[in-house]
Amino acid sequence: MVSSSEKPSKEHKGAFARVRDRIFECSYTTRVTCTFALVAMMTVVVAMGVLSYVWEQHFQAYTRENVQELADATAKSVASLYEANHETAIEEIREAGGGTYPAIGIDDVQPAQSAHALQPGMGIQVSSMQTGQVVYDSSLPNSGSSDGFGPNILNEESFAPNGNDKMATSSIVLSNGKVVGSVHMWVYGSEVLLSKADQTFRNQSYQAMAFAAVLSVLLASCIGFLFARGLVDPINRMTRTAAAIKEGDLSARTNLEGDDEIAELGKTFDAMAESVEKNQQLERRLTMDVAHELRTPLMAIQSTVEAIVDGVFEPDEERLGTINLEVRRLGRLVDALLRLSRLESRSTPMNEEVINVGELIRPLALSHEAFVNDAGLTLEFDAEDEVMVYGDRDMLRQATANLISNAVRYTPAPGKITVKVRKGDIMASISVKDTGIGLSPEECKMVFNRFWRAEESRQRQSGGLGVGLAVVKEIVDRHGGWIQVEGKKGEGACFTIHIPLYDFERIKAQKEKEQKGKGQGHRQKGRR
Repeated sequence: MVSSSEKPSKEHKGAFARVRDRIFECSYTTRVTCTFALVAMMTVVVAMGVLSYVWEQHFQAYTRENVQELADATAKSVASLYEANHETAIEEIREAGGGTYPAIGIDDVQPAQSAHALQPGMGIQVSSMQTGQVVYDSSLPNSGSSDGFGPNILNEESFAPNGNDKMATSSIVLSNGKVVGSVHMWVYGSEVLLSKADQTFRNQSYQAMAFAAVLSVLLASCIGFLFARGLVDPINRMTRTAAAIKEGDLSARTNLEGDDEIAELGKTFDAMAESVEKNQQLERRLTMDVAHELRTPLMAIQSTVEAIVDGVFEPDEERLGTINLEVRRLGRLVDALLRLSRLESRSTPMNEEVINVGELIRPLALSHEAFVNDAGLTLEFDAEDEVMVYGDRDMLRQATANLISNAVRYTPAPGKITVKVRKGDIMASISVKDTGIGLSPEECKMVFNRFWRAEESRQRQSGGLGVGLAVVKEIVDRHGGWIQVEGKKGEGACFTIHIPLYDFERIKAQKEKEQKGKGQGHRQKGRR
């Protein structure tokens, strides 16, 4: 059984949960604006509480000091008038060497009356030390009259505070070092000696603080709203871009600029969208290229097989050799397309290491020498020493082999192929030069397109697959380099690969950046 004391707690918890859910149902801009406003309100409440406490203490001390200074000034004025009115009697007492000073009279309290006239909201009382009587009391209507009777004699009720030092202040009246009376001052209706002017100033100060508090909350709300809008706008832009990409518009971009975290997120999002668009374009292009390139060998195979089936051709060695040749060509084409696709999509990892380019290319050139000689050509190799790069050994070997094969394919006998390895200021170069059919300036711009061949009239068997140079370009791009092509029609062509030389500090910084990126990725996975 649930006790009655537990039910309110559950109901309170349920109400709190409903309020919390209601808050989280609001937009992000509303929540941030309310958060800024609440923070401003809390800050204002704390600041006003501390300021009011400290200010009140100092202000009360200040007003008490003012009243005390006024009481001291009044006591000095009463003492001066007292000495002037009783100069003869005081002189006789001084010459006699002692005696009783005259009591303060009605004629001696004129300074107190003047002070009361200037401060009507302040009470003033003057007492005589000799008689112990109150000579003047501003709170009594007949006090200080010419009949000479003080309030004690008239038995009138005084409004002066009795025995409360906090509600009044006092100052003694001195004449030649002798205490002859005292002056007491207080403020009507105030226990802390605040005059009406002081109370008005205090109230206006609190009103100003309240106005400042309201203004601060409003300003904080406006700043919170603008801050939230500035934060939400790029997020909304990314949301709209993601929705457009979802609907098939792969060209949509956020186009966010800046150096903050959200701008970096937007740039990363755009890079991701660009990668997706590029991959889809590659996929479409690969599909069209494969369909176009596979059509010819498949039609040759199909026509030969149908002719054999129909009895037009005999299944002899020549016909079967033709089919075998086309099948192998299909296999090479598929392998080349897969290799190119993996390079373009960056799915093939790079096994990077420090490589001596001359030592890498030398055995490759020797292994191709017999192939070049069989084509009626000569091969020359020249390499400088200590040409060091940082890259993938197999990829660089494959790129150079593709260039040599391309040179052999388009160089008629007798001809010459020259392979050189050189070291520049910041780049290493691998050049393959031939004395073949050459290239025009227009062909130099298209030579790295997939399935493009020089001299379209050539047979496909002799013209190659048209994929090798595209593979070379992708390999060079992955190494952070570039490839240069030069040539003239009928004079030959020269392909030069440029790759950055090995720089220990640059490679170290790059590896540290990659490791840092992987570490952040692992931490984000751990959080998820």
